[in-house]
Amino acid sequence: MDKKDVISVLRNKIRTIEAEECDIHVVGPIQLPIELDGQTKMFQWYSWLRKEKSEGEAGKGDTVEQIIDRLNTIHYAEMQQSSVLVYGDFEHEAEAMIRMHSICHTGDIFGSQRCDCGFQLKQSLRMITEHGTGALFYLANHEGRGIGLFSKAMAYLLQEEGLDTVEANVELGFADDARNYDEAIAVLRLLREAPVSLITNNPRKVEAMRNAGMNIKNRIALWGEATVYNEKYLSTKVAKSGHYDRMLAGK
Repeated sequence: MDKKDVISVLRNKIRTIEAEECDIHVVGPIQLPIELDGQTKMFQWYSWLRKEKSEGEAGKGDTVEQIIDRLNTIHYAEMQQSSVLVYGDFEHEAEAMIRMHSICHTGDIFGSQRCDCGFQLKQSLRMITEHGTGALFYLANHEGRGIGLFSKAMAYLLQEEGLDTVEANVELGFADDARNYDEAIAVLRLLREAPVSLITNNPRKVEAMRNAGMNIKNRIALWGEATVYNEKYLSTKVAKSGHYDRMLAGK
């Protein structure tokens, strides 16, 4: 396949969201069959890439040719890129669920029980497919609530000495929660204009996203099972990060 054929294939599959300080290149949709509880569910997958603008570039979006040429000059594999799994007619259906899921290397990949992230990832996909329409945003720069994987490992060592998750992050010089959702919200707006229901137990996240311009209709709870390994982690979410308490959910 020559370069003209490559450009022809990709031209209608890459869209650019232009902002003042950056462009966000979104590629997709790509059919992605996913095994979920013994069944294959077909999702549409998109990934996006942030490209900072240099001085004088405002208002100039890259062509597909320029994006491809740059792939050979920048080590994108060393950079974190986020993506979104879309299920059903996400653009047009009146009711749609979304989950803004922060990457958790230890929980999502290794199945660690120090948190409930792996469970929440799978359960969110179940909820979305059972509902019939929705999207799961997988936010790759959100590890450790935005501090990165290496820093998260250091925070884990401090937690093993008795600190909770919030205290460990703060002791390392980070904010309790350093995550930013601006890019994800921009991609959501590209894919859907109608309101969405947000899957989360964190009312602060709902408030932050509404303040950032997300059109949220309501919040849907997502409960994980507490274990001896994540009990302190979950209780800290409630006590210090504003999460709803499952025991008080119906009161």
